[in-house]
Amino acid sequence: MSILEIHQKLIKKEISAVELTKEYLNKIEDEDKQIHSFLTITPELALRQAKEAQERIDKEKDVPLLCGVPCAVKDNILVEGIRCTAGSRILENYIAPYSATVIERLKKLGVVILGKTNMDEFAMGSSTENSAYEVTKNPIDKTRVPGGSSGGSAAAVASDFCQFALGSDTGGSIRQPASFCGLVGLKPTYGAVSRYGLIAMASSLDQIGPITKTVEDARIVFEAIKGKDPLDSTSVEPEVQGSKFEIKNLKIGVPDEYFIKGMEKGVEEAIEKAISKLKQLGVKIRKISLPHTEYSLATYYLIMASEASANLARYDGIRYGNSAISNSQPSTHDPFEIYSKTRGKYFGKEVKRRIILGTFALSAGYYDQFYSKAQKARGLIKKDFDQAFKEVDLILTPTTPTVAFKIGEKINDPVKMYLSDIFTVSANLTGLPALSLPCGKIGRLPVGIQIIGRAFEEEKVFEFSKAFEQL
Repeated sequence: MSILEIHQKLIKKEISAVELTKEYLNKIEDEDKQIHSFLTITPELALRQAKEAQERIDKEKDVPLLCGVPCAVKDNILVEGIRCTAGSRILENYIAPYSATVIERLKKLGVVILGKTNMDEFAMGSSTENSAYEVTKNPIDKTRVPGGSSGGSAAAVASDFCQFALGSDTGGSIRQPASFCGLVGLKPTYGAVSRYGLIAMASSLDQIGPITKTVEDARIVFEAIKGKDPLDSTSVEPEVQGSKFEIKNLKIGVPDEYFIKGMEKGVEEAIEKAISKLKQLGVKIRKISLPHTEYSLATYYLIMASEASANLARYDGIRYGNSAISNSQPSTHDPFEIYSKTRGKYFGKEVKRRIILGTFALSAGYYDQFYSKAQKARGLIKKDFDQAFKEVDLILTPTTPTVAFKIGEKINDPVKMYLSDIFTVSANLTGLPALSLPCGKIGRLPVGIQIIGRAFEEEKVFEFSKAFEQL
C-alpha cells in the first residue's frame, strides 16, 4: 500500500494505527532474523505513538497524511531516549539525548517510529557489510548486499517491515541501496533538509532523505521533513520551488560520461529501454557532456575523507563514546594513549582507512597537493552541471554501474567498492537533488535510473519521475 492508501484506511476506521503498528512489529520479529535490517526495535515507543496517532485520528477532522504511518530510521539519526550507534562499537551504548529536527517534524505529524536500521559504520560503505553488528541481506536475494550505507533502511522498506524509512546520503547512500532493492530514494538539495541531529560524516556532503516504495510517497515524506531550521545554519527555505511545466516540454540530458567501460551490460540495456520509453511521453532527449566527471570519484573521496577525519576526532575516549581506558581518572593517562587505544579498539577497518586518508590529505605539505586541488575540481564539476542546466531541465543517468553484488564479493577490494558510487557522488559534490527509481531488472535484480535536477527543484524531479513510474 502507498501512504495515501494507508491514510484512507486509517481515517475510514478500516484499521487502527495500533493494529497496523502491531502487524509491522510482528512481521519484523518473525522475519528480520534472516534480513538483519534493524539494529534496535522500539515497540514501546511505537505503540505509544500509534495510540496517540489513533486518538488524533478519532478527534481531528484534518489528519496529516503521515499520522499513524509506521517508519524506520537509519541509526545515525538521533531519536531521543533511543540507542544510536551509527553502526559503530564506539557508540554501542550511546543513548540520544535529543531528537533530530527531521524526527521532531515527523513526530508532530503523528508518524510511528518502529526502530533504528543497520548501516555501514559512520555511513562509510556501499554494502552495509561495514556495520560493526550485522551484515544486512538484500530481501530480493539474500546472498547479495542491499547496498549502503543506508542498506538497513532500504532492506526494511523492501521487506515490508515499515512503510518508509529515513536514510542519509553522502555519496549515494540513499540512492544506491534504493536501486539495489527496487525502491525510490531521494537525496534532496543540500540545505533543503536540516542535518541537526544527524551524526556527521562529511558535513558539506551529508543529506537526510526518504527511501520509499513510490515516487509519491517520497514526495510526501520530503514535504514533511524539508525546510529551514534555526539549529542548522546550512539549511534554507527557497523562495521558488520551480514554475509550472508540462512533462512533454521537458528537455532531458543524458551525459556520455556516465556510460563507461565496466558497466554491466544489462544495466546499460535497461537504461536505454527507459530512454526509449521516455520518448513516448514526448520529452526531448539530448546528449550532453559533463567533461570533469572522470575526476568526481577521486574528488569525492578526498573531500569526504578529509571532512570525516575532522568530524570523527571527537570520538577519542574522553568526550564521546566508549573508552578503552577503564580507569575512572583518565587524567592519569597520557592523552595520546587514550586516543590511540580507544580508536584502535572501537573503530572498524574502513573507518580507520578513511581517517588516515583524510588526515594525510589535510596534513602540512599535502593540503595544497590534495585537499585544495580536490576543492578546485569540485568547482569545475559544479560548473559542468551549471552549463548543462542551461540546455536541459533534468539529467538522466544510471544510478549504479551494476545490480546488487554478492555478499563478500568486494569487501576486500576497497577500490572496487568505491566504484559503486561512481554515478552518485557528483550530486553530493554539487549539492543537487537526485532521485533513484526502478527502471527494469536483470533476472530478479532491480536496475535503478537516476534523475538529477537543479537546486531546490525537487518538484520537477518528482513530477517527471512519477510520469516515468506510470509508463
